[in-house]
Amino acid sequence: MEKYISGEEAVKAIKSGNRVFVHGGAATPHFLLRKLVERASELYDVELVSISMQGEALFTDSRYRENFHINSLFVSANVREAVNDGRGDYVPVFLSEIPNLFRRNILPLDVALVQVSLPDRHGFCSLGVSVDIAAAAIKTAKYVIAQVNPRMPRTLGDGIIKMSDFDAVVYEEQELPEVVSAEGISEITMRIGEHCASLVEDGATIQTGIGSIPDAVLASLHNHKGLGLHTEMFSDGIIPLVESGVITNQFKKKHRGKIVSAFMLGSRKLYDFVDDNPSVMMLGIDYVNDTAVIRTNPKVTAINSAIEVDVTGQVCSDSIGTYHYSGVGGQMDFVRGAALSEGGKPIIALPSTTAKGISRIVPLLKPGAGVVTTRAHAHYIVTEYGVAYLYGKNMRQRAKALIEIAHPNHREALERAAFDRFKSYEFERTIY
Repeated sequence: MEKYISGEEAVKAIKSGNRVFVHGGAATPHFLLRKLVERASELYDVELVSISMQGEALFTDSRYRENFHINSLFVSANVREAVNDGRGDYVPVFLSEIPNLFRRNILPLDVALVQVSLPDRHGFCSLGVSVDIAAAAIKTAKYVIAQVNPRMPRTLGDGIIKMSDFDAVVYEEQELPEVVSAEGISEITMRIGEHCASLVEDGATIQTGIGSIPDAVLASLHNHKGLGLHTEMFSDGIIPLVESGVITNQFKKKHRGKIVSAFMLGSRKLYDFVDDNPSVMMLGIDYVNDTAVIRTNPKVTAINSAIEVDVTGQVCSDSIGTYHYSGVGGQMDFVRGAALSEGGKPIIALPSTTAKGISRIVPLLKPGAGVVTTRAHAHYIVTEYGVAYLYGKNMRQRAKALIEIAHPNHREALERAAFDRFKSYEFERTIY
């Protein structure tokens, strides 16, 4: 077994000007990050690269502007302010392609900070709740520092790493970050979930994520049969469906009988559920999100969300105008994979309005808005008012379908905008 060293000693390997990978999600190695921040006065221009991190991000404090710089591959809430005020940057990239940034030396890594499970009797640790891009980071980084945490579940798949492959190993027990859904699902969100669930066929392979809409979708699937799960991430909502026999994975063509994912985020119950569970395969994001892999499964039904959608079907998902809010992520990976799957259905689901009552179906996207899913890729758009099917429809037909699922308070304004744009007598008759 490798000798454990202190966190202080381990992070001494990080030098000014280094590019450092930070394990993301619930695997964010907060102990190592804290020890790194304690060295701030000794360091200058250290670039931190990660996808969505959970918990406090001490390195984003304005005091450390000259010491640390986040180069985010997905803008999580704890780095959003830093990215938008110039203390950080954002790389728009499909999740499936991030490992290639490391392998092709587009973003060569000097050091990787990861968090792993206890080693087994053979000396192998597990990346646990987050394999995604971490497996590639470990293989390509010049120096790897691992925090061994007995609270990290042992998951099977691509995240099994021999302890001797780490350059430095630190032992620190910490609770993993948890994200627990708020009690209850609103009436609006429940209606969205029910509309999405109505599109899911028995025997389908589903992809969904975390949040109120995914929770509502999963809560509406209890009468379905033989569902499979191939998804970039999942949360607690899948557990009741597995336990009740709704999710069986029996009709999948890739990894039949197995749940396939790249990372997870939820409660301790979820982390205990996946611990040493042979029915759960945690694989690299370049495989999980590969459209060629996704499309092989039957009736892939991919459910993703958006910030706003224009009347032609352009989907903005990563920014509010020029304000970076999240990231490209895996939306397009699964939208395209589902579209190419036999009987597949790519779905974008969102409430018809913001919390302030502003329409999220709009005549034009905000200036600077990021189009993540193009109008050519959009098939199903769902709000609490129903389903708009856009595939094969022309621009005027799309506008009509989307206006029908917009909030009633905004439909007349949308119809006027559609008439001005498309000069369609159909909209003119509706308005006048």
